[in-house]
Amino acid sequence: MSQTAFVLVVTPEQSLGDRIRELLRDRHGHSCRVVASLGEALDSIRARAPDVVAVCGHDEPAEGLDRVVAALEAVALDATLLLAGRYDAPSTRRIRVATLPDGDDPVALARAISAAAGKAVSRRADRELRESIEQRPAEYFHGIVGVSSAIRKVVERVQKAARNKATVLILGETGTGKDLIAEAIHRASDRARGPFKAINCAGLNENLLESELFGHVRGAFTGAVGDRKGYFVAADGGTLLLDEIGDMPLPMQPKLLRALDRREITPVGSTEVRRVDVRLIAATNANLQQLMEDRKFREDLFFRLHEFVIEIPPLRERRDDIPFLVDHFRRKANELHGLACPGVSSEAMGLLTKYFWPGNVRELASVISALVIDVEDRQIEADDLPERIRGSREIVPASSVGLVGLKMAQIERMMIERTLQATGGNREQAAKILGIGTRTLYRKLKEFGL
Repeated sequence: MSQTAFVLVVTPEQSLGDRIRELLRDRHGHSCRVVASLGEALDSIRARAPDVVAVCGHDEPAEGLDRVVAALEAVALDATLLLAGRYDAPSTRRIRVATLPDGDDPVALARAISAAAGKAVSRRADRELRESIEQRPAEYFHGIVGVSSAIRKVVERVQKAARNKATVLILGETGTGKDLIAEAIHRASDRARGPFKAINCAGLNENLLESELFGHVRGAFTGAVGDRKGYFVAADGGTLLLDEIGDMPLPMQPKLLRALDRREITPVGSTEVRRVDVRLIAATNANLQQLMEDRKFREDLFFRLHEFVIEIPPLRERRDDIPFLVDHFRRKANELHGLACPGVSSEAMGLLTKYFWPGNVRELASVISALVIDVEDRQIEADDLPERIRGSREIVPASSVGLVGLKMAQIERMMIERTLQATGGNREQAAKILGIGTRTLYRKLKEFGL
């Protein structure tokens, strides 16, 4: 956000006005116009809306100030009117009015004007941010929030998946919203009236996962005190999401493949085959190709799942969506907790947009919810943000000139250090960003003494 403001100084003392203008330009970086009367000020306001109007060294009637206020209310609601102490504040509920320092010290006057200008520019930026968000739809498609080209491509794939019956594989880093994408496919498909069920395959051994998916009959194993239908039966006529399918135990994979190919399941402990009509969606943050090469994932299941693939970009690759996601999560937090946080300042939004978000959309949602609870009914400011976000810096690739003379090992070490810094030390995340395996990263860290 640019902090440059346009300041209108009203004073009959030309030398004072010229000196204030020089100081505002050279020391504070603001543009300034000096006029001799309130009448000239009115003409200037109508020609170009100012951020600050400073009236100093003037003795005109109060009626002139009322006209200035009316003009500002018409074209510059974010502006501040600064008055010398001899003036009474005019009647206004919309324009901010403050007092200038006593005397005719141009340095003190310019400092006070610059401080007011910075605040006025921030208010204008905050308002423009709110308006830009309000003018565009926050919810783009079945809960998928964003306006970037990256998320639009995802939505196009979701719409296409909803029109066909293929098995869908959703790929994306942790926290990118793979479950949301799966549910959007279901809600947009001809199965929308059927059930949507989801199960996370991580942490479940073969026997437990088989029972969860296919069900079991009474006495099938110790503790099976009654029949239980599994997720395939629960999702019959609808959609089943198998999340983190890369963690599925290897012995369980051929059983899943058989269920997909034959559209039938056999509960644990039973010989009865049951037909099921289930649309399967699988999701993972793992590299299935690498798992397959490492013989930890079956090749036949790998190709069976790859009928239709949707890749979700990480949040750092769709930064244009962050303001809309922030507003979306702010509204949800307000509604959930009965609060009235009105928005996020443009400065805070700038930091949120620059942050690397190693936890992706899930991390963003958590941060905004916590912030809304903290600030309650006021705007979220930059100082409210967690330290990791206030101090965030984007990874800026070194220029080719800066790389000249460096050895490849030095460049490699520099990129690993920067990526680890950006991910908050998350080595698995850093390895994904760098496009190398986790083992390779650990070896490099040892090699470089990091």
